[in-house]
Amino acid sequence: MRRELDMLVGQMHASGISYEEGVREFKRRFLLHVLTNHRGNQCKSATELGMHRNTLSRTLTELDLDTSQIRSGMKRPPRSERLAKVQSISSAR
Repeated sequence: MRRELDMLVGQMHASGISYEEGVREFKRRFLLHVLTNHRGNQCKSATELGMHRNTLSRTLTELDLDTSQIRSGMKRPPRSERLAKVQSISSAR
């Protein structure tokens, strides 16, 4: 993992990505990964990250991340849509 990170940093530097851009992108991806694992739950994510929930919320705002998109993408579709899908699969058989 360390070698991969070294290679990535080298590539970022060679392509002219600034320190600020690199740190910002790392934070975005890291936070998105943790939030996705906790289905957008900021309290659980903040606990795992070792920060206060308000600090996480402020950081998400600074990075222009919207957890509602994470949460809505992970919700089950409405019952009517699930039934329609099951019925279409059954009728195809």
